Amino acid sequence: MNGVEVERLAEIEAPYRRKVLLQEATYESGMKLLRVTLREGHRITMVDVDAEAADAIAKVLAEWASRQPRA
Repeated sequence: MNGVEVERLAEIEAPYRRKVLLQEATYESGMKLLRVTLREGHRITMVDVDAEAADAIAKVLAEWASRQPRA
């Protein structure tokens, strides 16, 4: 292991040819974080979040999505 082991959880296609990649990153210490990678053309933004932050993000996303009309 080179400091972090990464397991792919999901890749989500977003509007305008964007992609969201979700991975579990496990560090040598045993700490696990959710790695969120946003791809927009050649631009890549990667953020590691802990379980508490992931839970808070998930709640906001779910609440927002539940209020949106479906096609």
